[in-house]
Parts: sequence; C-alpha cells; structure tokens
Amino acid sequence: MQKWIHYILRWGDIMFKVEKRNKNLVEFETIKIKNAIEKAMKETELGIDEKISEEIANYAYEFFKHLEIVNIERIQDFVEIQLMKDRPETAKRYIIYREERARLRKFGWEMSDLQRDIYEKKYRYETEEFDDFMERVSGGNQFAKKAIMDKEFMPAGRVLAGRGLDKLGRKITLSNCYVMPKVEDNIENIFDIAKYMARTYSYGGGVGLTLSKLRPKGARVNNAANTTTGAVSFMDLYSLVTGLIGMKGRRGALMLNLDVSHPDIEEFIDVKNDLNKVNYANISVNITDEFMQAVEDDSKFKLYFKVEASGEEIIRYVSARDMFRKLARNNWNMAEPGLLFQDRINDWHIMSEDDEFEFAGVNPCAEETLPAFGSCNLSSINLSEFVTKPFTNEAEFEFDRFGEMVREGVIYLNEILDENMLLHPLVQQQEMSRDLRQIGLGIMGVADMFIKLGIKYGGDDSLDLIHKIGKVLVNEALKQSALLAKEYGPFPKYRKDKVLSSPFIKSNANAETYELIEKYGLRNSQLLTIPPTGSISTLIGCSNGLEPIFQVSYTRKSESLHQEDTYYKVFTPIIKEFMDINNISKEEDLPEFIITTSNLNYKDRIDLQAVWQQYIDASISSTVNVPNSFTVEEVEDLYIYAWKKGLKGVTIYRDGCARSGILITDKKETESNIDRIDQLKQEIEQLAEIEIKNNPDICPMCGGTLIHSGGCAECQDCAYSPCSI
Repeated sequence: MQKWIHYILRWGDIMFKVEKRNKNLVEFETIKIKNAIEKAMKETELGIDEKISEEIANYAYEFFKHLEIVNIERIQDFVEIQLMKDRPETAKRYIIYREERARLRKFGWEMSDLQRDIYEKKYRYETEEFDDFMERVSGGNQFAKKAIMDKEFMPAGRVLAGRGLDKLGRKITLSNCYVMPKVEDNIENIFDIAKYMARTYSYGGGVGLTLSKLRPKGARVNNAANTTTGAVSFMDLYSLVTGLIGMKGRRGALMLNLDVSHPDIEEFIDVKNDLNKVNYANISVNITDEFMQAVEDDSKFKLYFKVEASGEEIIRYVSARDMFRKLARNNWNMAEPGLLFQDRINDWHIMSEDDEFEFAGVNPCAEETLPAFGSCNLSSINLSEFVTKPFTNEAEFEFDRFGEMVREGVIYLNEILDENMLLHPLVQQQEMSRDLRQIGLGIMGVADMFIKLGIKYGGDDSLDLIHKIGKVLVNEALKQSALLAKEYGPFPKYRKDKVLSSPFIKSNANAETYELIEKYGLRNSQLLTIPPTGSISTLIGCSNGLEPIFQVSYTRKSESLHQEDTYYKVFTPIIKEFMDINNISKEEDLPEFIITTSNLNYKDRIDLQAVWQQYIDASISSTVNVPNSFTVEEVEDLYIYAWKKGLKGVTIYRDGCARSGILITDKKETESNIDRIDQLKQEIEQLAEIEIKNNPDICPMCGGTLIHSGGCAECQDCAYSPCSI
C-alpha cells in the first residue's frame, strides 16, 4: 500500500483529465481503477489479487498519459480487455457491474410499488430522470452520488426532496430539525415563538420546544386574569400551529417538553390522556439524576418555580416514586410521554464544558439536542452494505471502506450546511448555523448487518462489533472535521480548551484524532446522531436506524378482479434474501440469531443503544417496542435500566395499548372511513387524522400496519406517515 501511495504522489502533477458521462472533467486517479477491479475480484472464487489490480491500473496510466483528455468508457473498455487476459472470471463480474451501472443511471434502482411510491411522491422533483435526481441530491459530489446509488449512504428527506429547488424559487430548508428558544414567561414571547414555528414549518422544518420557563397554574399575573392558566394550557396553542401549517400534504412535527421539577409536571404527564388535546405534538419529560435518585430512595421530590417578574415562589413536594409510576403508567397506556435524561444529555457532547453553550431542547424525534434556534442537516450510512460475503461463514465488516464513507459523509454534510445557510426560515437560525455548524451523520441498516454477519441482535457479539464500528465512526468523523477546520477554520464559537476537556472527546478520540483537534480545532460543534430513517430505509430496502426488524413477515391485502380481497404473506426484504440464499421456505426453519421486536428482550435492546450512545455526541431516536403483556412495573424497570445504562432518552410503544383503540366503537365505521379516504381525495387529511386517533396502529390510507419509531409512525405497506418528511 505504501508503494501505491508513492505512485499517486509521484504522478500527481502530471495527471490527465477523464471525461465523465455528464461531460464533466476530473483528474485521472489510478486508485479508482484499482478499487473497481478489486470490487469485481471479491465476487469471484479466487478473491482479490492486489498485484494484478495494481499492474492493470499502472498500465492504464502508461497507456493513456500522452492524452490530455480520455473518456471514461474508453478507460473501462481498456480494463475489461486486460482482465480478459489475466482474470477472465473477474472480467465477467466487471462487465456485469458495468451493465448494472448503465441500467441504474438510466432507470434507477429496482423498486417495489412501495419504494416507487416513496421515490416519486416524496422525493423526486416533477419528472426528473433518476440520474438527474442523483445529481441534484449529490450536488456534484461524485463520491456521494456513487455511494447513494450503491445504497451505502442516504441523505435525509429534506435534502432528497428539496436540494437545488431554491434555484427554482422554492423556499425549502434542507434541515430536518430545529429547536426554538425556551418559551419566556411573557405573552409577547409566547406568541413570538408561535410565529417562529409557523415560519419554520412553512419551509419544511420540524420543531422542538421547551415550556419550563412558563409560570405554573395559579401563579399571580399582573393583568385582568389575576392568575395564570399554567404552562400546560399553552400546549394546545403550539399544537394547533403545528396542525395548521402543513408541508406537502403532511402536518408539521413538534416536540414539547417540560422539566420534571416544574409544578405543572403532573398535569403535563396526563395531558395526552385527553385525546382532544395536543393532537399535533409528541411530549417528553426532562428527567434529572436527582429525580431518579429520589425514585430509588423512595423519597420526596421538590417541585419548584420562581416567577422572576414578581419574586413569587411556588414550592410543592411530591412522592418521586408515585410520579414515576404515573409516568410509567401513561407511557404503558398511551405511549407518551417519553423520557429525556437531562444530565446525560448535558454531560456527553463536544460542547459539554463550554459555559457559554446551552441546549434549549430536542427535535421532534429526539435524536438532535440543540441550542436556541439550532438546526441540523442529516444523512445516514447503511451499515448493511459494508458486509463482504454476506450470509456466509466468511462474512466480514469492511472497516476501512466504512471509515472512508464516514469521512466523505462529514464532507458532504458540510457542503449541505453551507448551501443551506441562507435557506433557513429565520435570520436567527442562519446565525446559529454559521456559529456552531452542527451536522448529524447517522447510521441505519444495523439489524440487516447483523443478519448478514450471522450475529444475534443484542447478543455479546453484536455489542463487541458496535464498539469496533463506533470507534471508527467517532474518530474518522472527528478527524475529518479537524481537517476541514485546517482548510476553512473551526466553527466561529470554537473554544479550544473547552472542547479538548470534553469527556466525550477525551473518552473517544485516539491519540491521532486528539492531536489533530488540538492543532486545527473542529469545523463542527456536533457531528454524530442516530435518527429514525423510516422512509429512506424503506426506499433502499434496509432496516430502520438501529431498530431490530419489526417482523419476519406480514400479511398484505390485494383486491382481485372479482372485487374480493386476497391476502398473502410478504417477507421482510432481508429475511427473503436470507431464505432464498439458504433454501429456506418456512419461518420456523430460520436460525435463532434472527431477532424481531416481538422476541427481543428489552434489556438487550437498551444495552445495544447504550453502546452506540458512547460514540454518538448528539442523541439517538429510538422506540422500544414491547408486547401487550408488558406490565407497568416492567416499564418502570425499563426506565431505570435505561437511565443507569447512560441513554439520553427512551420511549416505549406497547403493542395494543389503550391509545390503539380507545375511540373505536364500530369496526364498520372505521373501514368505511378508509374507503372514503380512497374515494374522496379532498378529505384525505381530515379523515386520516380521525383514523390515526381511533387506531394509531392501523394505516388510514391502506389498512396496513403502522410501525412506531422515533416518536412517529410509518406504514410498511404504503409508506404513509402522519409526520413530515
């Protein structure tokens, strides 16, 4: 390899140009030929022979170096001929690969009806060709374009749907998530925040909002009301704004949270029990270590609020364990509120030691902890595509190639951040993006990766592998951000001593990484996250985020020519692939290492998330799906276990919980609503929301199953989601 690097450096100043298929000119790079040959070699019995791949790459350079410009097709024809002489079986794979790429450029991925629906209705702009879609989304970044085409890397929905459209006059942000300032305790700011939210929704962003500064119910006010209605009373205001301002046929996305020490906290915990209130928001409680310790000690916990304007103090003591039971029961019964572990959030990130920095809340899916007016651009790496020889005893994870993808992902997201700088809805958001440069590089396809490797999700081997992947992920991301800082400067609010003293940095950065940060700083104040990837995972056919697969198979309904419903079994893509390769026809014959949400122990699930969190500076959006038989006491145990394991947040969804059917009185009425939605397009949103209220587990569009993750849900049959893209 050292010899090869020597060739690259020696030829660097005399490279000729290569004409790409889009007529762009790029530098000739022998390493790209070598990589392409070895990719074909990996698919043959003889495997990789670096000597042959280097010789052909070197020969290509010698053969074409007298030319100023050479077409890419001519170079590939040359390689094909050389492979026919030395490795005919590799030549065959190379030819097949070229044909596949040609088809891909013209027609796109092979897609199911569901995938085609997602692509065309959510992300494709009007009638653009697939290659034009790829060019628009990649922004001319050829590494990113190839990685996206190969399903190794996917930008989040806002980038897929909106990148480049500003040139056509569209006002669309490329950031999925924003956090507003904490709502101040005055009427002007309360409504200013509502205005900021509406503007952000109109550009396509979701919003997180903390209500903890609002005085509690009964506190004195100096107006005609004499006393305030409390923090909870304003939740409906922000919920209604979210429901009113839509995004391409979807409502906005909102997270509301309140500190566990706020005197209105019990009312906040219960608010979702009334299905006529706060219909357009997820809710979470900011939990402190002090509260959790009080729960363990079975002691009293102080609820406290001081009204700054008047000096009035509201103090009340409650049983910590009773309130904890209320939290657990509501989550067991209604799937909300979620829990955010505030001390862990504040202590485990790049800026944790900077006393000038403060988080204001979390985004709607809780994977992004952000300051006031903070935002984040998201993309995810599909880990399942970095497994060589999948489904065999020789299957391995490609750490070097993954590391390269991490570096390129950081570069790509910084390009998105710069391009999006003036596309934020508010000037304050533009300023915060410039000052902190927060990005969110994530992962998905975790469950599929384990299946390809023959590893049990949540088992010891899976945790060991996550540690290895996590170390590569965090160090390559930090190093690339440092190298970008070398070239462009660190983020404006970078304070060297504060960043270098961060426990997250000190725990994760190896010697080389730490030295680079010390020398150049960091280009980004936030780098890594694990968001929910429902739509983009479905689009490319991999598992969602770090979630286990939902089920091995499901039943799909099809209407026959005689207007009779036909039901048939459909296997989850990774399971079908595994069964086909191993000649398995029955679910019962699947190996024990294949785990779904229905047979995964919750502690194994939390253990896995806890290991990932060690290497993630932001947070992780994830829902622990539990069976209907799960008890309130088990929810309590789950919460305590998650806290002790160092999670930043946790929520559960109990199969068949009361929220799933509390308003259902007549199944025929439910079915007629679904039929009516199909027939009357103009009523689609209104009826869909009625059905979501009636039964959050059933898709209002097609009757399929809604999978709950990251504070929202998505249909596995038609990809409908009540949340924004």
